[in-house]
Amino acid sequence: MNNFDICLVRASLADAKKIWNMQKEAFAELFEKYQDFETSPAAEPLEKTIFRLKQPETYFYMIQLDKQTVGAVRVVDSGNNNRKRISPIFILPKFRNMGIAQKAIILAEKIHGSKNWELDTIIQEKGNCHLYEKMGYRTAGKTKIINDKLTLVFYQK
Repeated sequence: MNNFDICLVRASLADAKKIWNMQKEAFAELFEKYQDFETSPAAEPLEKTIFRLKQPETYFYMIQLDKQTVGAVRVVDSGNNNRKRISPIFILPKFRNMGIAQKAIILAEKIHGSKNWELDTIIQEKGNCHLYEKMGYRTAGKTKIINDKLTLVFYQK
């Protein structure tokens, strides 16, 4: 892993448009590739980001590198030892392949606990699958076909 510090800064409703714009940029390439109008974060309206930020069980964090926001991660954590969920996590394209997502997941697990997590990703995106498997996530044996090009795979830790 690269030797740099990142931090997670809890987002507020005032950050909704910034998160939404970053999310559209971060997922644009995957959206173009898979034409996934149903589940792609790039196709979501701003209202969905606002709705998520208002949810009491949602913790949205800006991922910051040297005080610059380079992505975000949403953790759904209702407490009571229920399963926690990462959905979505994204890094802006020019900051990828630096180990930032890995460090962000480690920080989220420090805040919310290291056990009982779930997430999903695109099975065709081997880099994403490798990241989560490297972080200790294992496939849950469940997939969901979205279209003829894209299948979601579900992970647990």
